[in-house]
Order: sequence, then structure tokens, then C-alpha cells
Amino acid sequence: MVTRFDIEPRDGSTPQAADSLMTSHDSTPAGTAISTKTADRENAPLADLTTFGRGRQTLLDRFQNLVHAQPAAIPLLVLILAIAAFGLLLGGKFFSAFALTLILQQVMIVGIVAVAQTLVILTAGIDLSVGAIMVFSSVVMGHCTFRYGIPAEVAVVIGLATGALCGAVSGMLVSLVRLPPFIVTLGMWQVVLASNYLYSSNETIRSQDLAEHAPLLQFFGESFRIGGAVFTNGVIAMVLLAAFIHFVLNNTAWGRHLYAVGDDPVAAQLAGINTRGVLISVYTVAGLICAFAGWALIGRLGSVSPTAGQFTNIESITAVVIGGTSLFGGRGSVLGSVFGALIVGVFSLGLRMLGTDPQWTYLMIGALIIIAVGIDQWARRMVG
Repeated sequence: MVTRFDIEPRDGSTPQAADSLMTSHDSTPAGTAISTKTADRENAPLADLTTFGRGRQTLLDRFQNLVHAQPAAIPLLVLILAIAAFGLLLGGKFFSAFALTLILQQVMIVGIVAVAQTLVILTAGIDLSVGAIMVFSSVVMGHCTFRYGIPAEVAVVIGLATGALCGAVSGMLVSLVRLPPFIVTLGMWQVVLASNYLYSSNETIRSQDLAEHAPLLQFFGESFRIGGAVFTNGVIAMVLLAAFIHFVLNNTAWGRHLYAVGDDPVAAQLAGINTRGVLISVYTVAGLICAFAGWALIGRLGSVSPTAGQFTNIESITAVVIGGTSLFGGRGSVLGSVFGALIVGVFSLGLRMLGTDPQWTYLMIGALIIIAVGIDQWARRMVG
């Protein structure tokens, strides 16, 4: 029995002619007919080999697609393995509720700033001013209260607006003037840093004064216990902020536009996306988050110090890169950035508890950065 294919014959004959041709094949003597079963058996080993090769390639493709589609998966795995490794080496000394929550407290500020940095890097930019904006906003909050007698609630709003304004200026320079993000934020870093020292006169507001006159500024430093674990309001704020931004990026038009601009700004503009508006909004939101981190910084330190957080810009970039966000834009996750900050915190505390030289911490973190960028390049080449 020959299967009929409803196709047009190549010689231009009608389907009826093709039917008669198929009928002539049906009338072929049994002794001269080609056995399809025999041909299938002869070709079976080759087919199996081909299928085997495709299966191996498909498995590799699936892994590459996982790395590309879920950039937070590998950082999460590294975090779990790091905790397990130090737990085996240090035992209950590391595997305690107090030690693990201590890591959360130590990475709280970097984790919040890393969320802001992630938004910028997702657009294929970078923000070197995040640390300076954070500290300047905290100084504005503190000095508005103690120098001008402004209520703490209003001072917090002014500080948040200051951070958002700094971010908006950077966004306009990047999107409207079309200056490189690296140059813009490098300049903004210096401008904000100088403004910080000039405005504060390099004076620190003591924790005792804050506790007496503006306890609201220390809100994120307040702690509570759950069993043996010690949490602060700042840790809860970091988790809630990361979850909220993750939801926004994955479930709103603004989030989709942000990824599109980072992946291919020209294609995004041709698709009708206001790329300039997206960039301005991204830098503005990033500045606002940095100002929020400044408020949390006051709670973490207990005081207002114009010299705090000097390396937060580098630490936030480190967390974002280790967290799987591509420096080329268009791929990444704020959850991965928080995981990246936690990885740094785990290595820092674990190696310190082992009594190793602090330089080993920087060595391990540097190696993780190089590996993370290498994995990103590999995933982009294979999927692209």
C-alpha cells in the first residue's frame, strides 16, 4: 500500500495523472517491489546514531537556554554550595541562625544598592554614582533635621527626592545628550561626592542625637528575634524591595520595555518604545532606590556619616555581575543580584571565621566575577 501525498507533480501533470502513476506502482509485481521494512531496518543504525547526536545537542541547548532564560539559577546554586561548604568546614559555628542572619545584615546595604545598579545595567549602562548618591541622601536627611529643624518625616522625603533628582540628571544626560553612561556617572559621582562634603562640612551626626531627636532615621536598624535568628527592618526592606522590583520587571510594560531597550535599543525604538523615556525613568528610579539605601544606611550605622559607603559602587557592580546580570544589557534579574551580594557575604564571613588572610576573600570574589562574565558570554553566543 503506497501512501498518497497531495502534492503537485514536478512534471506539471495533473493530480489525476499522479494518481495513475501511483496506481502503476501498486501494480508492480511482488517479486520486484521494494521492501520499505527492509530499508528501514538497514537505515536504523544510522537513524539511531543521528538521534543520539541530536539528543546530546538538545540537552546542551536546554542547559544553555536555562542559563540564558534564568540568570539567577547559577548564582542561587553557587550560594547554596558555598553555604554547604563552609558549613562542613566550620560546623555549627557557621551553620547557626545567628551567623546566617548576620550575613543578611552585612549585605543589606549592598543588596539594596545592587537592585538599583541592576536596573541600570539591564539597559546596557552602568552607574558609578550609586554609592555617592546613597551617602549624600543620608546626609541630607540628617542635616535637614538637625540643622534646619525639619521634621524627620519631611527630611526623609527630601532625601529621597534628592536621590531621584541626581538619578534623573544622569538619565537625561545619557538619553537626551547621548553621553556614555560610564562618563556621565563617573562625573556625577565626583559632583555628588563633593556636594556631600561641602554640605555636611564633613561632620558626623552621632547616634545618641538621632535616637533622641529623630528616631525615624534609625528605623531600619531596629532588630527583632525569631528563635536564634536576629533580623533588622533593613533586611526585611531589602527582601521586599527585591521582590517588588522583580515583579515589576516581569509583569509590567515598563519592565518589558526596560529589557527591550537593553537588548536592542534600535529595535525597541522601531517597535514604538520611548527609549529616552525608559532610560530617564530607569536612572531616576535607581537614584530613588539609592536614597532609600541611604536611609537604611543610617539605621545600619546608627549615625549619619559623610564618609560611609565609599566602595558601595564597586560592591554593587560586583554583586550584579556575580548575580548573572549581563553587562551588555537585556538579561538579568534583581534576585540574582541579591544572591550575588549574599555570595560575597558568605565568602567574606566564612573565610574570616576560618582565619584566612583577608586577601583570599578578594581573590575568590575576583575569580567569581571572571567566571560569571565568561558564563554570560558563553550563554549569549550559544543562544544568539
